[in-house]
Amino acid sequence: MTSLQPYLAEVCQTTSSLLTSNTCAPCLYHIRHLTTSFPRSASRIATTRSLSSTSLASTSQKTTVHQFHNRPHLQQLHLIPTNSIQPCLPRRTYTTTTSPPEPTITPLFEPITSTFQYLVADPLTLTAAIIDPVLDYSPLDNSISTTSADALLSLIASNGYKIAWILETHAHADHLSASSYLQTRLTESQGEDHKPPIGIGKRIGTVQTLFSKRYGVPDAEVKEVFGHLFDDDQVFQIGNLKAKAIHLPGHTPDHLGYQIGNNVFCGDSLFNADIGTARCDFPGGSAHDLYHSGRKLLQNLPDETKIWTGHDYPPEDRREPVPCLTVKEHRERNKHLRDGITEEEFVKAREERDRDLAAPRLLHQSLQVNIRAGKLPGENESGLRLLHLPVKIKTDKKW
Repeated sequence: MTSLQPYLAEVCQTTSSLLTSNTCAPCLYHIRHLTTSFPRSASRIATTRSLSSTSLASTSQKTTVHQFHNRPHLQQLHLIPTNSIQPCLPRRTYTTTTSPPEPTITPLFEPITSTFQYLVADPLTLTAAIIDPVLDYSPLDNSISTTSADALLSLIASNGYKIAWILETHAHADHLSASSYLQTRLTESQGEDHKPPIGIGKRIGTVQTLFSKRYGVPDAEVKEVFGHLFDDDQVFQIGNLKAKAIHLPGHTPDHLGYQIGNNVFCGDSLFNADIGTARCDFPGGSAHDLYHSGRKLLQNLPDETKIWTGHDYPPEDRREPVPCLTVKEHRERNKHLRDGITEEEFVKAREERDRDLAAPRLLHQSLQVNIRAGKLPGENESGLRLLHLPVKIKTDKKW
């Protein structure tokens, strides 16, 4: 049994965690927009700083790659408008040729869960897609806020974008999805006829069945909550941009990447080269599958293709989060998947690493919300929304 299975399967007793609609101070951010001129283009950079220096990781006994690193630079959220950034450096904008059309990509780094959200737009039609949006959750008082998602809405409005898709790479286990919240707000602004569907891979049903049973989620709350289930290699449009869903199993069995122009949004498969790859110890995860998913990207795509990661956990010698590297950079430097590393070597290193990782701090809350496509649990008779948290009893004594 892999290392995360006990966190999910050995449920000795279940308690309920009450969600409140009150905004939690440690999760609030204020956003200020700065306009900076560059020689060849203009870019707005918004820096978001936490209003509190309190680290949400203070309640955790063990820091993992899925947890917030208590470092000052991660208190900042960078909005990085780009027209296919090259090289991929924060706070810089580069203009490239657009034949065939390339997207305008804005990464938004959410520092509490170290997650990159993406806004990907066709610069000609201003049609855009959102990838892996974050709903802010504080385990200190079980409160939810929408600051990170509202930052996306602000960018959408200021750029005049019309959102055609809200895309999830998989059912995340380290942060709550803001897909449903954004869909509601965008339907209000765009109209019911332009309601953006929430898209995810076709294998999400298996994940929903597994975790709805474990957490007691009613079938009605996971049925048809995703508006579109992508087939492997299915092609779709974002305005004039051609996009394709790519099955990238390993981290989870349902995991997708999205290829848009000369870019791949790989979710939790490849991380930056000095980190390597994502963990594979979730139910249905496989280090063998992740090796082949990584090789599919690095061996089949041109060297200049940019791979945009779902998370970044900068080590001390780098400090700043970086949203993407090229295929060439991964092949030369990725600590887990650079050229020359065999499947046997990768699996051994990945599984040894996973055995030392603690469960993600928001594991149970995230899964219960994300299999609902970001919807919250329905209210009970008392008007409360409840999430179930397993309790591990560390004694064989009965009472």
